[in-house]
Amino acid sequence: MAIIQIADVTKVFAARSRGEAPSAALDGVSLDIERGDVFGIIGYSGAGKSTLVRLINALEKPTSGSVHVNDVEVSALRESQLRDVRLGIGMVFQQFNLFNSRTVWGNIEYPLKVAGVPKEQHQARISELLHFVGLVDQAHAYPDQLSGGQKQRVGIARALATSPAILLADEATSALDPETTREVLALLKRVNEEFGVTIVVITHEMEVIRSIAHKVAVMENGRIVETGDVFDIFAAPQAEATKRFVSTIVTSVPAGAALEVLRSKHPGRIVTFSFADGNTSQSAVFLTLGQAKVGFELVYGGINEVQARTFGHLTLALTGADDSIDSALASIRSVATVTEVN
Repeated sequence: MAIIQIADVTKVFAARSRGEAPSAALDGVSLDIERGDVFGIIGYSGAGKSTLVRLINALEKPTSGSVHVNDVEVSALRESQLRDVRLGIGMVFQQFNLFNSRTVWGNIEYPLKVAGVPKEQHQARISELLHFVGLVDQAHAYPDQLSGGQKQRVGIARALATSPAILLADEATSALDPETTREVLALLKRVNEEFGVTIVVITHEMEVIRSIAHKVAVMENGRIVETGDVFDIFAAPQAEATKRFVSTIVTSVPAGAALEVLRSKHPGRIVTFSFADGNTSQSAVFLTLGQAKVGFELVYGGINEVQARTFGHLTLALTGADDSIDSALASIRSVATVTEVN
């Protein structure tokens, strides 16, 4: 069941100065996000992903189309009607956005005050969240006394204070080092698994998508160019923008300069075999080549794991009689994807 429904949304911003044209940030975007999912939205700067997330919590209104959250059309509500909707949506920011004049405790308490939660309930809720994010010993510290990772943990605790059904994480790890990023992503994963919170992750980093997301939408120039399960997107990207993102962490079919280097170093025919979970095994391919008396050397690629499933692309330099190679490849093509790049 979709908890967020975005239907044919456009968002056009007025020209900032005389002589400039209006700017279209979103162009016909439709997207359903299921309850309990971790949904990634990825795109380069200017793709429209941050504008899209601001429509979910109604910080922006669409020029056309509709946005429903928990079956409420938030795009049709007046500002005075949005308070209850926003209480059900937590937000985690890239630059933390903590109150420097408040302690860790005070930062987490702030949304409870805004929501009108009785003061006698504050201590139990704040204590629960401090234990959850591992910051009990920092309860009375101020933000400038914390590391970046600790600040983001406070941000997550604050976002969870009012027990939201949805958590929006807008580039929540891009200001962090790799080790701290892994820790924060692991914490967000626990938020999803232990509290059942639907998480929307906005990012320009495919590693973040691989680490945490169940599904992903790829954005380019204000449009969604591809969407699907994370494994399927990684294993077989279709749109050119998706292929560029996937290529940042997955080595697939060699091309350009990389292919020229392989050709200069390895005799024979250069062939890439693509594997996905449930397809033929690597050993079956190697056995077929061996039975056909075809020599082979692994020269490029590798096997990857996403969502506990494996896929990959192995490029081999094949040597032997052309008819033997052709016969072996014909047999393998019936069970696996084969790309001859030579």
